[in-house]
Amino acid sequence: MRKSAFLLPAVVVVIAVAFSSLFIVDEREKALVLQFGQIKQVRETPGLGFKIPFIQEVVKYDDRILSLDTDTIEVTPSDDRRLVVDAFARYRIRDVVQFRQAVGVGGIRAAEDRLSSILNAQIREVLGADQVTSDTILSDQRRDLAVRIRAQARAAAESLGLEVVDVRLKQTNLPQQNLEATFARMRAEREREAADEIARGNEAAQRVRAAADRTVVETVSQAEREAEIRRGEADAERNRIFAQAFGGNPEFFKFYRSLSAFERSLNSDTSTIVLTPGSDFISAMFDAVRAEGLLAEEAQTLSPDELRELAPQSELSEDLPEEAREQIERSNEEIQQRSAPTEETQ
Repeated sequence: MRKSAFLLPAVVVVIAVAFSSLFIVDEREKALVLQFGQIKQVRETPGLGFKIPFIQEVVKYDDRILSLDTDTIEVTPSDDRRLVVDAFARYRIRDVVQFRQAVGVGGIRAAEDRLSSILNAQIREVLGADQVTSDTILSDQRRDLAVRIRAQARAAAESLGLEVVDVRLKQTNLPQQNLEATFARMRAEREREAADEIARGNEAAQRVRAAADRTVVETVSQAEREAEIRRGEADAERNRIFAQAFGGNPEFFKFYRSLSAFERSLNSDTSTIVLTPGSDFISAMFDAVRAEGLLAEEAQTLSPDELRELAPQSELSEDLPEEAREQIERSNEEIQQRSAPTEETQ
């Protein structure tokens, strides 16, 4: 009874000591066995390990590829256009012993702080080098720049026991204070290009208008010249016909001209003309009447009826306007009405 009372606690103690002396290393980890801060054992392969209980401790580190996002920094390329760069890196613990010696008890957090400083320094150095402009950074060559940053950061991170797997430039933008000025400059350049295009278009349009105006002037001038030629030929033909028509009877031509003058003078219902019997204006008409036989008679001995019988009979031309025809007919009726009382009195 007394032996079993001591045996059970002893077994428990043995089991606890046995479990505390064992540790398991996962395939995603690396482990260090420390004794009073000194590295006594390194386990980089997965499996079961042993340590001295209560004296030694096990520190495990992630053996996978880890990610680190750097802080946003400003860089100044060779063309003095500041850029805001945001990068990220992929790294892993290459030498766990060197890593422990470099960062101590700080672990991954301390390592990332130091690695971030290394990356920022290399980013500024590469992007601020000669012949590296903002256009180069914003072009397809940024991949080559990232490779240079990775190579230099990898060399600097070896002292930390880290291996930099990759470095990428995530974002490359202009600072906010320079963004509006850049946009304004871009707008000014586009407006200048637009103004050049508009000026060239206006110049071409002006040339087309000038050519069209010249063509119009030439066409109108040619048409007017041909019209004047046709008009002159028509006037010549008309004068020839008039000369031929009136050349056979000059007295009739004089009479016709007198009637035309009367027609132009009496061009309205309110027109009044007063002439003397010896006026040159009507002498041609009376001469034409006398040419028909009135010269042999004495005007004082002839009655109005006899004068009308001796006067040549004429009909109104069909070409006369309707108003002129009606006016002439009214005048004939008034003459007949005035002559009727005179005949009755006689």
